[in-house]
Amino acid sequence: MALLLATGIAGAQVFGQPDNDFKGSVRATAPVVLPGGETGLEGSGFKPGQKVTLLRGDSVLNAQPYVADGEGKFTGKLAVPADAVPGQQPIVVRASGPDAASIFELKVSRDVPLSGQESIQAASNKLAQGLYQVAYSPKSKAAFVTSAVGRPPVKQSELLKVDPETLQVIARVSPQAAPGNDGNLFAVYGVGVDDANGNVWVTNTRQDTVAVYRQSDLALVKQFPVGAVSHSRDVVIDAQHNRAYVSATGADFISVFDTRTLQQLENITIASSKRGETFTPTSLDIDPATGRIYTVSLGVAEAAVIDGVSGKVEKVFPLAGARDAIGVAWNPLAKRLLVVSQGSDNLLIVDPESGKVEHDVYVGAGALNVSYSPSTRLAYVSNRAAGTVTVVDEVGSIVANLDGGTYPNHVSKGPDTVMFAVNKSRGADDAKGDRITRFVPKQ
Repeated sequence: MALLLATGIAGAQVFGQPDNDFKGSVRATAPVVLPGGETGLEGSGFKPGQKVTLLRGDSVLNAQPYVADGEGKFTGKLAVPADAVPGQQPIVVRASGPDAASIFELKVSRDVPLSGQESIQAASNKLAQGLYQVAYSPKSKAAFVTSAVGRPPVKQSELLKVDPETLQVIARVSPQAAPGNDGNLFAVYGVGVDDANGNVWVTNTRQDTVAVYRQSDLALVKQFPVGAVSHSRDVVIDAQHNRAYVSATGADFISVFDTRTLQQLENITIASSKRGETFTPTSLDIDPATGRIYTVSLGVAEAAVIDGVSGKVEKVFPLAGARDAIGVAWNPLAKRLLVVSQGSDNLLIVDPESGKVEHDVYVGAGALNVSYSPSTRLAYVSNRAAGTVTVVDEVGSIVANLDGGTYPNHVSKGPDTVMFAVNKSRGADDAKGDRITRFVPKQ
């Protein structure tokens, strides 16, 4: 019997010509994939004429195979079953002629309906193309907003000073030219305010560095050299101890600067608690009362607590239920860490002492950043793919799910009960993009 089975397999040529140099990949083109919906697909890296079939388990998802064109590419559409469970769904990519196989993960999200608009007042204003982050200065009574457009060479970027009431631009400045003759600027992305020294710190992510501007007139105080901080992302300020902390996303450390002398100090390296993994910090938040820094890792589901004064990492602990953790905020009243994750579309409310996840809240596709307002005891989450800003209370209940415009990118607390949000756009003519929004809960 064994001999007959072996002969049968060989006769059907199950083991055909393999593709020993397979580089085919598939991606979904829809920003959000929902159960019962549809997404476009793009394939590339295949051999010309190669046929591609997608499978989930034993089920074939495309009745007719996609066929790669002369450049090894294909496009198609894929219907998502109405009973699809949200999450990262592994899809088998089966190629033939020559034969190969791989896996691509199709992220299925849930729709979170808009709600609670009557409880929160919103006002917005279009500022400049390519908004990234916002930070409010109580000393200057102004919001500082960064913007940068496109990929290198980035030739359009501004630091904006905005009136927190009218949301009108008070002052603006373009960064100076970066090294090279391609028109690239020291474009600004992350932003933090230093009220003790009257400055604004920004990250120049494309040049792996940071810069300091004066709050009063946006004059450049210091441009740090290229390479000072690898893929600088977020910057937070400890005004009490004259320190600026900058996350080096993709690396395993946080860079430290003296905000008074404007000198770079020793990095704080964060070791992963998981063997063989690397802790890659993304967002940062600080507890001004203790000088502790909080961050999460994009590469592995972990959070870190750092004593900024001593420069020592106090603890690193796993985050159950987080995938691609990216945003973080500290609740100083309840002593809880708030973490949002792009891959799992959720907000985790975590006790950092025990590492226990007390609440796991599904907020919407592409949860990106979070900020906590002690004045209202509410957390605001920007969901980039869903186009919403979700407001969550301390026990994990959604108070409101608000229209955030195109690609909500960042949220940050303002004066009193105000929360600011900025979003990006699909282009200069996008009426719902490139806006700053001022949210205030109604009494």
